[in-house]
Amino acid sequence: MYLNHFGLTELPFGITPDTSFIYSIQYHQEALNTLLLALDEGEGFVKISGEVGTGKTLLCRRLLQTLDDGWVSAYLPNPNLNADTLFLALAEELGIMDANGLDQYHLVRRINHVLLEHAQAKRRVVVCIDEAQAMPVETLEALRLLSNLETEKRKLLQIVLFGQPELDEKLHRPEVRQLLQRIAFHYRLDGLRKSETGNYIAHRLRVAGYRGDGLFTPAALRALHRASGGTPRLINILAHKSLLSVFGEGRQMAKVRHVRLARKDTEGASNVGWFWG
Repeated sequence: MYLNHFGLTELPFGITPDTSFIYSIQYHQEALNTLLLALDEGEGFVKISGEVGTGKTLLCRRLLQTLDDGWVSAYLPNPNLNADTLFLALAEELGIMDANGLDQYHLVRRINHVLLEHAQAKRRVVVCIDEAQAMPVETLEALRLLSNLETEKRKLLQIVLFGQPELDEKLHRPEVRQLLQRIAFHYRLDGLRKSETGNYIAHRLRVAGYRGDGLFTPAALRALHRASGGTPRLINILAHKSLLSVFGEGRQMAKVRHVRLARKDTEGASNVGWFWG
């Protein structure tokens, strides 16, 4: 690989969400602030939506890292489950070891008992559900019923849904309209602005150990933004492939032609246009 060639200690443009590479993009910080405000106010449901690659999973991990000891968190990364299996997965996340074999009624009672114990100990519980657009409608409705668990003062369980735009479409179906009405806070993730792309690239290179001047010309950075539409995952893929081309030529600087080559080899990337560089 090109690590030694560019003086890197690790790959700077991986597509696996990695909180060590967190860069405070404006829309990400706004979304995190929205989540923290919603949780502080005790709202039952919060929704974060965005296209593929806009950083929903990374945002979820940032949120979980931000919560202090006063919180108990559960993370469900694959909610394409029927209601009973979802409740079992939640029970497991909450440390309930005797849930297997219980019917739905007794399983919900067991979950409610544990939630009441946390409430009595002044602990709050949040469940983060990633890829929520994959959740069957029937399971969404069961999740709404689970959110009915509450004391006289507040909800026993807060639920954050992270999903692609298909989640918005699913929530507008008549059979889940009651859940939609319970979503008090919502944020839609967009791509990076053109002005943020250069700083984003420079930040990831610094975290990966690079200490030289910029590896991408200004025109190449503009081309990266145009080809990716500002989507962080696409920026990472295109930047990685561009540096592979630069490395293959034995050079040190990525130019527009390297981004063009990367774009041709990347599904979902847009045409770069005619930049000089």
